[in-house]
This record gives sequence, structure tokens and C-alpha cells, in this order.
Amino acid sequence: MTVTLTYEPSGAAILTFAAPPLNLYSLELHDAFEEALDTLASEPPRALLIRAEGKVVSGGVDVALFDAQTSAADGKALFDRMLALPLRIAALDYPVVFAAHALCLTWALEVALACDIIVASDRAKFGLVEKVVGLTPTMGGTQRLAARAGIGRAKEFVMTGELYDAPTLERWGVVNRVHPADALDAAVTALVDSLASGPTRAHAATKEVLRAVERGGVAAADAEITAIAAALYETEDMRTAIRSFLTDGPGKASYVGR
Repeated sequence: MTVTLTYEPSGAAILTFAAPPLNLYSLELHDAFEEALDTLASEPPRALLIRAEGKVVSGGVDVALFDAQTSAADGKALFDRMLALPLRIAALDYPVVFAAHALCLTWALEVALACDIIVASDRAKFGLVEKVVGLTPTMGGTQRLAARAGIGRAKEFVMTGELYDAPTLERWGVVNRVHPADALDAAVTALVDSLASGPTRAHAATKEVLRAVERGGVAAADAEITAIAAALYETEDMRTAIRSFLTDGPGKASYVGR
């Protein structure tokens, strides 16, 4: 079982998890994720890609972990710990992309939904199948799916426990982009490198505005947007980009992430 973190020349980081054969969630895998996130906190990239090794993204959670909890109090302690992982990912202030190349169940989909952009292979399938053990998703998947696709779709997805293909979820607005399986890696790399070379602080501001929407809708974002945008005047990238636009025209600026 491994979680590896690499930094690319573009400024992007790649977090790859592997727990063969099915990449099942375990506390050991969770701890390895947390260690990688600690590294990212001390050495932040300008964009992050989260991906899996193996034939599947994940087959779900090691059910023995659920069986080991003997009371509601034990269950809540476990679920609080599990939820901490997507919460940390959602709080990152740079673009985060999740790549799904194959079957992506339960915890892995909930992590994906905490990311900014989900890119999938046309062979990928997705499911929140916790109903098979009499449970409801505990890592934020239900609510984040509802935020992307609506309450009705979230109810259908979780209550049926069915598998949905990538084109269907793209149509719902859950998956952002779908690519042929043999083109996925190149497409994801190009996207992440593009995000990493962009105005990192402006991307962080965009995420801050959208968090305000999540907290209180458009009115909450309206109350915060001008202060969030005005703070970008203190960034090197905005000042450089404005000068570049006036001197050389649009699309010529280079950004350094400050």
C-alpha cells in the first residue's frame, strides 16, 4: 500500500494511491493520504492531480473496518476520521483535479467529489453503494453530489446503489470531462499543467467565492466578492498580467503563482 507524491516542472503535484488489488479504503491508506497532505501543506504546489494505480480506482471500503465498530459512538468516531480526508482536500486553495480511469466506488468517489474538477475515462463507472451494508455515504459524497447534480439525482444515485457510467455523470454535471481511455493520461496531464501555469492566487480567489456560494448562496458571494477580488491587487501575477495585456495583448502573460 502506497501513497506517493511527486512534483512536476510545471508546478503541479501528483498524488498517486495504490493498495492492490482493489484500492480499498483502510485506516492505513487514510494515514498515508494524510501524510501526503501534510507534505502538500508545507510545500504547496500550484495545482494537484489525484489518481490511482491499478485496474480500478477503488472497489470501496474494507468492510471489516465497519464490522470492527461495536457501537454508534465507535461508528461516529470512525466516520469523523474518514470525513476529515475530503474536508482537507476541499480546503486546498489551488486547483485540484481527480482522474478516474476505471471503476470508482464509495470513498474514492467521495474524495473525487471534494476535488474541483473530475476527469474520467469513457470506461469509468461510479457508485455510492453503501446500501449493500445498510449504510449511507459518510465522507460527504451525498451532499457534494447534490451540489453538482441536484437533490433528486443524489437521492437516486445513493438509494439505488447502481453504477453510472462517465458519460451519464458528465451529462449530470458531476464529471467535468470524459476522454477515451487511451487519451486520458495525456488529457489530464495537459489540464493540470495548464492550471499550474495559471494565476494561482486568482484560482484560490475563485475557490473562495464558490465556498461563499456553498455557505449562503449568491447573496453570500455578492457580499464577499469585491474584497476577495480587490485583494488580488496585492499579487505579482495580477499586476504583471495587466501590464502584459496592455503591452502585448491578451493571453501573453506568464504567471509565477504569487
